Amino acid sequence: MSAKTVGIIGGRLYDPANGIEGEVRDVWIRDGSVVAPDEADRNGAMIIDAAGMNVMPGGVDLHSHIAGAKVNHGRKMCPEEHAAHKRSRLEGGRSGAGFTVPTPYMTGCMYAEMGYTTVMEAACAPLVARHSHEELEDMPFLDRGMLITMGNNEFLFDCIAKGEMELARDFIAWTLKAARGYGIKVVNPGGVENWKSSRSNVGSWDQDVYGFGITPGKILETLTWAADSLGLPHGVHLHGLNLGTTESAEHTLRSVREASGRLHLTHLQFMSYGKDKKGRFANRTQELADAVNANSNVTFDVGQIVFGPATTMTSDGPFQYNLGRMTGHKWFGGDEENETGGGIVPIRYSRKNKVNALQWVTGLELFLLAKDPWRVFLTTDHPNAGPFFCYPQVINLLMDRSYRMEVLETLPESVRKRTILGEIKREYSLGEIVTITRAAPARVLGLVKKGHLGPGADGDVAIFHPADDGCRQPKCRSANGCKRKMDFPRWVIKGGEIIVKNGKAAGEIHGKTLHVAPPFDASVEKVIREHFGKYYTVSFDNYPVQDCYLPSKEEVPCR
Repeated sequence: MSAKTVGIIGGRLYDPANGIEGEVRDVWIRDGSVVAPDEADRNGAMIIDAAGMNVMPGGVDLHSHIAGAKVNHGRKMCPEEHAAHKRSRLEGGRSGAGFTVPTPYMTGCMYAEMGYTTVMEAACAPLVARHSHEELEDMPFLDRGMLITMGNNEFLFDCIAKGEMELARDFIAWTLKAARGYGIKVVNPGGVENWKSSRSNVGSWDQDVYGFGITPGKILETLTWAADSLGLPHGVHLHGLNLGTTESAEHTLRSVREASGRLHLTHLQFMSYGKDKKGRFANRTQELADAVNANSNVTFDVGQIVFGPATTMTSDGPFQYNLGRMTGHKWFGGDEENETGGGIVPIRYSRKNKVNALQWVTGLELFLLAKDPWRVFLTTDHPNAGPFFCYPQVINLLMDRSYRMEVLETLPESVRKRTILGEIKREYSLGEIVTITRAAPARVLGLVKKGHLGPGADGDVAIFHPADDGCRQPKCRSANGCKRKMDFPRWVIKGGEIIVKNGKAAGEIHGKTLHVAPPFDASVEKVIREHFGKYYTVSFDNYPVQDCYLPSKEEVPCR
């Protein structure tokens, strides 16, 4: 359904970017963009009566694994999900299947039905960017982009080792343009390459990467400098060293304390662990929260654990190999030539498991200890810590302390004694929830037309009625006692078109692929071409993504 002009009348507007929290205001959309009320052509406009409802911008997810080779491998590894969780075309639209790793169509529908209109694929190797774009193009309703993995690229390592910083920067810019990517993703910098070469991980920011004589710290420093030098809209997106181990917190603390440029810490929950005085697995959330609170250059998303099934997938090959061995679950590992490597392990998070329970409290502690809601974002690192459609449960946990305590009481006693979660009285307001799910992620991504409803913003709007909270059965049937908020939007509008009505996807429209094209010295292509001829099985000319793979795109300008 569409109209040239849409008026959303009488709702309580939550628009933190413009300082509006719960005021009764009208929102007008003309030709896909928000306009001032006096600029709206009301003749023949479609009017939505939003009286008694909460009106907010469409959701923005800055970190989710939704497309690409790893996601397809994840689907193959979980065939049992396809039969148990499916959407028939008889329900309207196309069919789809999957739970922790849904098909592209299902992904687009479920995000839209949760009030989200923009999502970033969190990690894509340039080598497989073409296919990743094909999947994103098959995903309805959403504007989307991709973060490109660069923390284990051999060409880049050679540049750093030789001190050729300008060449490194030009290579990064060329790669982003060639892959039609949006930003720089760094996963276990140097550790994956070390693993591929010597079957050992790196143990610190100062350890030399095998065969290159450079350190993970130098790799991160170079990429951070390049992101700022190129004026990329989003800073470096970091998955740090030794994820999930008792050394992870110390490595994270150092990266926070030494960050000189823009740094985003992704799925911080997984990077927050050490040992207590008895040598047991423990979190260090208070130290990490204090460090992040003190450094305005640093932002983070949480990667909140939700109990139930998940599929871990990451470009951190050493971690995935070790997780597969530790759990005994089915495991997939793969190397992608000279660029990255990774693995996949389906798992299940259980309340009775002491490690899983500690992970759950760790994420919530990070949320609640963060002082600035503009620098913390809601994610489950989908599907690593749980499916994205569990966000409404996490929102309820943040807004309702009594519900947090109810779940906390179901966890092992030893975990309850080792967490400060029960002592934290804070509850998020609805305005803060809108900030961490919309306004703040749009701002840190540099998406000036997203995350707000001021004039010139994209006409992406989600409308919720408070009476609908908790009225829909959780999608996760295995999560006993799951209570949810903001799970049932009456209306979702994308670019002035209705895409969700009464909580169900309506019709099918396609969004845009968001990408950057930073400037670089064209002579770098000759050097890269020579490198490809020596070390790649893919020809140089078949590597960049052509325009035909992005039929609807928008170049986001660099700063």
